[in-house]
Amino acid sequence: MTSASWQAQVYAALKTARITQLAYVPDAGHAQLIEAAHADPDMRAVVLTTEEEGIALAAGAWLGGQRAVLLMQSSGVGNCINILSLPLNCRIPSFTLITMRGEWAEFNPWQVPMGSATPTVLAAAGVHVRRADRADDAAEIVAASAALAFDSAVPVAVLFSQRLIGAKVFAK
Repeated sequence: MTSASWQAQVYAALKTARITQLAYVPDAGHAQLIEAAHADPDMRAVVLTTEEEGIALAAGAWLGGQRAVLLMQSSGVGNCINILSLPLNCRIPSFTLITMRGEWAEFNPWQVPMGSATPTVLAAAGVHVRRADRADDAAEIVAASAALAFDSAVPVAVLFSQRLIGAKVFAK
């Protein structure tokens, strides 16, 4: 791995995939990607009020000739179940990066149920699910997953494991 952080390498993979819009619900696990998008004059970073708005934004971007990525936490996956039918039925690519909660060293029991269900729920909704557990693999998995989503017009989600992003800790 080069000296760049895995997050910087993931952002570079998004740029290589010609993604020009990044939609997100604020999340500490995605903070470096969000900051990079806001600092990049060639990227449009859009803060969302709910995760499902990002599926619609990505569909609109595609119809307008652009590519988008949606960033969310695993707890937001449940909010998107109904709208996941949009990219499936319309054959529109959908590409999502999900930071996992409810796994490695989780302190919040409310995060565990959706964290455990996320891969199964996404797969049942027709989303191709990939998982990044190691920093060395993250950018390559993102690049390959973006190619799958945009070249095949299918929904794809990359799960960044909680061990990869680091356990969330709140000071007492």
